Amino acid sequence: EQDAASLIRRFGQPRLDVREADARKLQFTGRACVLDVFLYPLRPGGEPVATYVEARRESDGQEVDRAACAKALAGRR
Repeated sequence: EQDAASLIRRFGQPRLDVREADARKLQFTGRACVLDVFLYPLRPGGEPVATYVEARRESDGQEVDRAACAKALAGRR
């Protein structure tokens, strides 16, 4: 499980960083895709970690392979 700091080191600054109660959503974008990473604490009071990921094309919102999107975004750094 990755926390927000490790995701930012991997993908750069997120376009969106939304906090709601103890949850957090980070959105990373590039020419290839948009990656939304949802972070939730695994125990009360714990550090939120990535528990769910969505990936889509920015042009039309069509779902794309999450692993391929993450690799493309990490490779642009």
